[in-house]
Formats: sequence, C-alpha cells, structure tokens
Amino acid sequence: MPKVHALQAKSVERFNQTSTRLTRERRPEHLAVSFTQAVMSSIKADVPPQASAPDLDILGDQVTIHPGGYVEPPPQDEASERNLVEHMARFRESPLDFLREVSLHVSGSGWRAYDEVIGQPIYYPGFSDNMKAMVMRTPMLQNRIWDLAYKRVDAEEQQGLLGQGPEKQKNKDLRQAEIEKSLQEVATRLTDGMICKFESKRFIRGAYYLCTQLLTRAYHQGIHVSSEEVLRLRSVAETAAKNKHSIIFLPCHRSHVDYVSLQLICYRLGIALPTVVAGDNLKMPVLGAFLQNAGAMWIRRSFGNDALYTTLVQSYIDTLLQNGYNIECFIEGGRSRTGKLLSPKFGILSFLLDSVLSGRVEDAIICPVSTQYDKVVETESYISELLGQPKPQENLKDFLSASSVLSLKLGRVDVRFHEPWSLRTFIDEQRARVSEARPSSALSNPLSAESRVRLLRTLGYRVLSDINAVSVVMPTALIGTVLLTLRGRGVGKSELIRRVEWLSARVRAKGGRVAHFAGAPTSTIIERGLDVLGPGLVGTIDELPETTYYAVDRFQLSFYRNMTIHLFISEALVCAAMYTKVKQGGGPANQRISFQDLYEQVQFLSTIFRGEFIYPTAGLLSNLQRTLLGLESDGVIALVRQAPLDDRDGRSRQEPQNIAFAELSPAERKIGRENFDFYNFLLWPFIESTWLGAVSLMGLTPPSSGQTETWLDVRNTQETAQLLGKTLYHQGDLSYFEAVNKETLKNAFQLFEEEGIIVVRKASSRITPAVVRLASEWTPRRDDHGLIIAEGRLWDFIEKIAKSRREGKNRRDGATVSTRVLKLADLVGKQLFESAIVEGVSGGSEPQRKIGRRRTDAEVHAKL
Repeated sequence: MPKVHALQAKSVERFNQTSTRLTRERRPEHLAVSFTQAVMSSIKADVPPQASAPDLDILGDQVTIHPGGYVEPPPQDEASERNLVEHMARFRESPLDFLREVSLHVSGSGWRAYDEVIGQPIYYPGFSDNMKAMVMRTPMLQNRIWDLAYKRVDAEEQQGLLGQGPEKQKNKDLRQAEIEKSLQEVATRLTDGMICKFESKRFIRGAYYLCTQLLTRAYHQGIHVSSEEVLRLRSVAETAAKNKHSIIFLPCHRSHVDYVSLQLICYRLGIALPTVVAGDNLKMPVLGAFLQNAGAMWIRRSFGNDALYTTLVQSYIDTLLQNGYNIECFIEGGRSRTGKLLSPKFGILSFLLDSVLSGRVEDAIICPVSTQYDKVVETESYISELLGQPKPQENLKDFLSASSVLSLKLGRVDVRFHEPWSLRTFIDEQRARVSEARPSSALSNPLSAESRVRLLRTLGYRVLSDINAVSVVMPTALIGTVLLTLRGRGVGKSELIRRVEWLSARVRAKGGRVAHFAGAPTSTIIERGLDVLGPGLVGTIDELPETTYYAVDRFQLSFYRNMTIHLFISEALVCAAMYTKVKQGGGPANQRISFQDLYEQVQFLSTIFRGEFIYPTAGLLSNLQRTLLGLESDGVIALVRQAPLDDRDGRSRQEPQNIAFAELSPAERKIGRENFDFYNFLLWPFIESTWLGAVSLMGLTPPSSGQTETWLDVRNTQETAQLLGKTLYHQGDLSYFEAVNKETLKNAFQLFEEEGIIVVRKASSRITPAVVRLASEWTPRRDDHGLIIAEGRLWDFIEKIAKSRREGKNRRDGATVSTRVLKLADLVGKQLFESAIVEGVSGGSEPQRKIGRRRTDAEVHAKL
C-alpha cells in the first residue's frame, strides 16, 4: 500500500476508535469537545499536505471519516458492507437496542443533550412567548399599526362617520384606539402562527432521532460533509455568537430533504439550529406543528398589498438578526425541478438585506450552502409538473409514500459550506466600487431605490456563484451526463468508465469537485451510481458480448445532467456557435468560423439564455477569448491567428486578440468530435426549448389584419406551446422531449417579454388573468390566402436560434419550418383566438376567472 494510503488508513482507524468511544460515552459533555477532538485527532495525522481534506459521513450517532485517497477495505460479505446504517437499530431486528437508542436521545445522554450550543440560547420553556413579545415591541411594527389605524380613521372622517362638533375629536381618539387594539390582536395572532417554537429539548432530541431514522432508510449512505468546512463553520459560529451576529444559511433547493439535512448537521455539530423560512403550503396537519417546533418559520407564498403582514415579516427578521439567531432561507425560492440552479428570488433576501442596509442590524454572516443528492426523491413528480400537470397540494402521506421513500436506497446526501462572509463588508465593498466608478451616479446613494435593486441582484448572484463553487458532482450526475451526451443508443461498460473518467477530469480542471467514495475505483463508483438510479432510469443489456447501458427515461435523467452544466456553460456556448458552420459539412475550410461571426453568435446565445445560466463576470470578450484558449489547449479546436505582433525587442508574440478563425482540431476530427459534441449536447435541449417558444409565437399572429386588438391568456399560451412541442417531437421536428418542459418555456417567454417581442399585461388580481399579445413591430404578415408569411423580425429571430439547433433529417434547413411546422403553429394558435380576450378601440373589460399564482423573476441582464 502506498504511504499516503497507509497513513490515511491509520487516520480512519484512529478516528473510528475515537468516534466509537464518544458515541458510547454517556457523560453530558458538550459536542464542541467531542466532535472537534475526533476530527482533529484524525486529520492531523502525518498525511502529506497535498492530500485533500477528508469527508465526514454523519449518520445518526456515528461520524465516519472518508479520506481523499482510496483505502483498500478488508474482505467483507455483501451484508457487512452496509454497516454505516446498521448501527441504527431497527425495532424488528433488535427491539432492545432500538428502545435503548430512543431512551438515550429522549433523556439527552452525552452529546445528545444539545446543551451549551454555539449560538444564542434556544429550546427552553417560554422561548415562543419571549420571541413574540420582542416582535410585537419593535418600533417598526408599532408605527405601522398606528399608521394603518390613523389612515382608517381619516377615511372614516372624510366619509362623515365620526360625527360633528366637539364630540368628533373624542370619537376619533376612541376609534383610533379601537382600531389599534384590533390590529394588535391580528398581529399577535399572525406572529404566533409565523414564528418557530424552540420550546422543548426533549422534543428536538426525539425529532433528531426520528428524522435520522427516516433519512437513513431513504439515503442509506448518510450525509457527507467536508471536515475542513465544518471545522471552519464551527469557528465562524463561535465568533458570531460572541458578537451576537446571526449566520444566514442560503442553500440551493432541490428537495424537501434539504430542510432536514442542514438541521441534522447543525444539531450534530452543536451549532444553534437556524430558523428556516418555509412556505405555508407545508403547514399541513401534524407535520406543520412538528416542523414549526423544529425551526420552521411560516410565511405566505404571496404578500400581496398586505402592509401589516409585510411589516410583521420584516419585524420578525429584524428581531432574529438583532438577537443573533441563525436563519436558513432558500435562495431560489422553490425547489428546482430541472436539476440546475434557478435564478435567485429576492423576496426574503430583500428583507435580510434591508435589516443590515438600514442600520437596524449591525451585521450578519452569509453562508452559501450546496446540497447534492445521488438521487432526489421527488424527481418523478417534478417531471409530471414540467409536462404541464398541476402541482399537487403538499401532504405528509404523499411525501412519505413517494416511490416508497421509506424503503429506498437512494445513496447519499452531500452538503458543502462555502466560506462564510460578512454582509456588512459586502455592502461596503459594493458602495465603494460604485462610488469609485460613478461618483455622481444615483447608485452611489445607498438608500436610493435603484441602488437597493442593484445591490440586491448582486447579492443574489454572488450567493449562486458561491454555491456553484462548492457544489460536488455526484456519481449519478456523471453517469446521467455521459449517457445523454453520446450519439449512440447505448454505451458499453468500458466506454462508460472511460467517459466518466474524462468527465471527472474535466470537472476538476474547471475548478469543480467530484464526490469520492474514499477514492474507490471508477468501476465501483459507476456500479453504485447505477444501483441508485435503478432500471427505471438506466437500462442494462447483459446478453451482449459487453454489458451495455442505455437511458430509459431521458427526461428524468436530464435532471442529473443539469447538475454539471454550470461548469461548462462557456464551452457549450462557444461550441454551439461553432456548430452553425460545422453542421454545413464539407472540408475543414468550409467548417471554419471567423472570430467576428463566432462572437456575434455567442453574444446572441448568451443573451437568450441569461435567465437560465450564471455566467462568469469578466465580460463577453474576455470570457470568449479565455474559453477559446482553453478549448485549444484541450485539443478540441484549432485557432487560426493573424500575423503576430512584434515586441520592441524584435521577438514575435501572439495574443488572443489576434484570433482570426476557429475550427475543429485534427485530433478532434480523428476521434469523431466526441468532446465537441459533448458540449453541444449540454446546450441543445435549451436551444430547442427556446426555438419552440419562438415558433409558438408565430401562432399568435392575428387571424386577419382587420381584427381588433386581441389579447390572449398567458397561461393558455404557454400550455399551447407545450402542446405544439409534444406534437413536433412525435413528428420528428423536435429532438428533445425535455424541450417542452414548463420551466424552460416560462423562462423563454420571460425573455421574449424583456426583448419586446411580446407585450404582457400583468394580472391585476387573482381573478383577472395575465394576458399577452405580439408587439406590432414583431407581428408577421399573412398572404392573400390567410397563411403566415415566413419573414420579418420574428422569423429572423427564429432562424438565428435555429442555426445552432441539432441537425436532423427534418431540420437540415428552414424549409420544413416554413411549411409544416409553421402551419401547425398557426393551427394551435387558432385555438387560442377562439377563446381570446378582444379589446375594442375604446377599451373593453377583461373576463374574470380564478387563476393560479404566477411568479416572475426579477429581470437580470447578464453576459457570458
């Protein structure tokens, strides 16, 4: 065994001995000693400095270290390989051990006591009453109550409801007090239903045990964290507690399990549990009360124009931050149904920023968190939602029975913590940067609305960037990405191993992280990943000379592929732009693209996908040049440069600015352009979806030029686009069925609105639908036979997207689109006009009906 492996093996043995001793220890000593000593005694062994920090597997009572290098395990039978979860006693297997473990958690033996946590005191009788009283005393809330009462009294006075003469002032005072009292009661009731209730340590001990039991039944390999990151987090938490500063955990959101995993980690590390901002859709019977006592803070999904409720939420957040209580808020708002990060939602984030920006709170610590899964429990329901089925109402039974969640073996959960940073320092740095760049700009005023919006957007995308920086690519994501970026129907085992190893190397080269199983061989990792994905996603054919794997459910598998796309978005955009020439065929000279054409197509693609992806911040030209040099270094492309410039000393030199053309390298052509195609396969489904959305707009062309101005229901318009996409897919004019997914089409329509292609009239209330029509300058013309003419601004826009579409037998040029596809778009469009909202020249009334909530992202203009 190599030296590093031997040393790491000793580390593992030393750590497990310490962990076992501490697990069995019944003295009520604090976890700050036991956990830290266990980790430090393990990782401070004589492991060479270049060895990566080990991972920690937190599973119930046991914490196991996983070194960066591979340690050959001793021979074991199949049953003993699962000992990570078997230490959690099961009632049927060992009822006495099960009862013993339950009693240890309820009584609070050893670290389970959760005493002297790092942070402000929580879990004591009267916590909820104290919190409620602090919230109700906030000057902001009391001023709002007085103001609302005053405005109501003033309105009643204007209506003559308060009498006349000397009794009027007395009536006003009495009415003011009456309304204030009523609003105080309403605010108290709302506060009681909103705040988390850290009341009982016995409850949280039992809740920890129960949640661990449930989690380990589904994710049988436990929760993995980085030892280096959790030690740093504990150190930051200690400093924050001394300064009475809150830690604001901002995780990505892919599953309901996200709530559980971070709470379990904080409990096991001895850090004060955060108050979790949660939508009231989860406030269901039994589970709602359980979550509220475990840290959930309930808020409405939409505040509307409720000034009292908005102020109450801000007052509660102020109270938490002023007193140093930790907070957890999902930066994306809802769960990502596509597997990649969503654009940030600025609702709660704006409350957090305002607390510090206004000076009501001195400072808070931001900690971006990445949570990755081998397999997400809810992916099947996500696919149904993306295909247009209504989202079912949340309930406990469906969650626990989803795909028999309690008996699944879904692999592991991987949680990574970015280095925490000060929100106050971030604000000061942004102010200084704006003041230095534009001293006379309105943005230099920190209290201006424009400055706040800019600061909020910068904060949101900074957090997303940090999450991406620490995200770990799981084995299932590697397998899903490889299977969906190959041209063939399936792949042999040896080829699958080769491509997974290539992809792992590319992830690391891009600064990403690949999850390891103690450095196990690739073949072992792939086998584990395939077991987790299961035959419903990846099929296996064993009767062939070589075992062959193929994608069974490509739509669901795309969820895991999208977990890697953020690492390669720059390369994907460049390759998709180059594909406009490569797809034309011919010799290398015919497939060569000039730098100017490449720049324009990359600029176009990065613009239409600005709502989908997060780009590097260096700017388009700089990122393009860096990406081209990287692809050249990897042997994917060859760059043709202009005559080199001369230095003063006479030596020739070449710079990126001298790039004249880009083309596929001879080496890439020799291997069948597999790496070039890999990057294209990542982006093609999104290109298809945007193209589909644009084609569907052709169907919004009014049936006749003489018809009055017509508005169409936005939701129906997007559903019709999905219907069109499903038809095109089955008829062979759409390559990817995932292109019809609701989220990507919704982002495409947001883009069309921002670009002025469509005009959207927002919903004025819950019973008045949002409506849409084509902008007049983008509306196509019809010929004498009533057929849409394939020309004009919208058609040119569609054609520019189509240049980077994947070539197929029905997609070699625009002829098919201008005939069959265009006629089909017009056909489904007529169904919309049959139920259209027609507004006359003098204006008309819109029909009123109950509609679902429509959430819109803040407009963010980003560049590659």
